[in-house]
Amino acid sequence: MPYKEREIKKKYYSIGEVSSQLNLNSSLIRYWESEFEVLSPKKNKKGLRKYTEKDIEILKKIHSLLKDDGFTIEGAKKHFKSKVLNQEYKIISELENIKKKLIDLKRKI
Repeated sequence: MPYKEREIKKKYYSIGEVSSQLNLNSSLIRYWESEFEVLSPKKNKKGLRKYTEKDIEILKKIHSLLKDDGFTIEGAKKHFKSKVLNQEYKIISELENIKKKLIDLKRKI
């Protein structure tokens, strides 16, 4: 079986790597980090930011909302908040359904 090269993905990226990958200034990334609660990269002991793939996807979405879709910062924040609230509602609804099923199972025992 021939050897297949796989793309090796890193677990964490520095702000410089993210900046060059997305063609954004580091200062803009730090600014968005201060404006958007959904974007909160981990920091190491030295205080250097460590971005994950999820953080990079969030940055891409922020960029798309602001630059491509014409959202304001406040509009983009509301977009993320409504998305988070919708996800929380779905999770709560699923948990309530599971709770009902467990109660039914308990009654049958």
